[in-house]
Amino acid sequence: MDQPKQPILTADQEALLRDRSNWMGLYLVLHAWVVIGLSMALFVVWPNPLTFVVAIALIGGRQLGLAILMHDAAHRALFKNTKLNDFVGAHFCGFPVGASLGLYRPYHLSHHRHTQQPEDPDLILSAPFPITQDSFKRKMWRDILGVTGYQRRLEQFKFTMGDNPSLALRLAKLAAHEKYFIASNATLLLILSIAGVWWAYFVLWLLPLMTWYQVISRIRNIAEHAVVGDNNDRLRNTRTTLTNGLMRMVLAPYWVNYHLEHHLFVYTPCWKLPAAHKMLIAQGFGPRMELAHGYLPVLRKATAKDPSSPDASGRSGRRASASMI
Repeated sequence: MDQPKQPILTADQEALLRDRSNWMGLYLVLHAWVVIGLSMALFVVWPNPLTFVVAIALIGGRQLGLAILMHDAAHRALFKNTKLNDFVGAHFCGFPVGASLGLYRPYHLSHHRHTQQPEDPDLILSAPFPITQDSFKRKMWRDILGVTGYQRRLEQFKFTMGDNPSLALRLAKLAAHEKYFIASNATLLLILSIAGVWWAYFVLWLLPLMTWYQVISRIRNIAEHAVVGDNNDRLRNTRTTLTNGLMRMVLAPYWVNYHLEHHLFVYTPCWKLPAAHKMLIAQGFGPRMELAHGYLPVLRKATAKDPSSPDASGRSGRRASASMI
């Protein structure tokens, strides 16, 4: 039987998608931090409930953005210069939000090698779906209240410390593992303290990291691989979610919604994924691709389990993964 046709790039298309830029990488990282700074300033200068909500949503979105840029660095696609790629991806993108590039890279590349297969380390994120609407609401409440963020960090701490009977050794392992997170967050606290708004670190950095960041990370994870068409078809086991600019701003930063294109062309910098999408459509692959128009249709599909079914508890495993992206 003939195998289904797969996307084939011309030499020019391949060169276009593979080409990376140190300047674009620098711009994206600076963009994330500038948006975070301006969002903090918005609430500091005009403190009211509306600016608070806007600031939390924008900052949480850019915190996910930093994780996404670290993800690009894991594929060595953030900067053309490898040393710059790994240094900036680790210290200015990953560590501030509690993610380790060194731990994430091998874990994530395994996900790409075994996408939606039993060996996929991320299968635990998509396998429980569909779930019931009640189960999804409970998860959302835990996310927005900070329970999920607390549980994830606690599990990471326990995993890092291990089961050595010596408390001193366990704490030493934890300190060694978390030293860059501590250093980057201490630097942020120092900068905000010098600016006279020390409290902004807790209210406008830690709070969105423990709340809105968790919400949009869950939605993004669901959209990427949950309830896809065919786990064995490269065009159907990963989803691209086409959405508007507002949703990309607060929920899908730095073109992360083009996830199918990323899986097909893993070497492509995030800012070139829309071009990869156009290439696939031009080749006529649109009808075969796992595409969604907006996040709401995906969430409806992912929460369509009948609550009366025997296995409708909707429980999904948690893990001390290398990162939360």
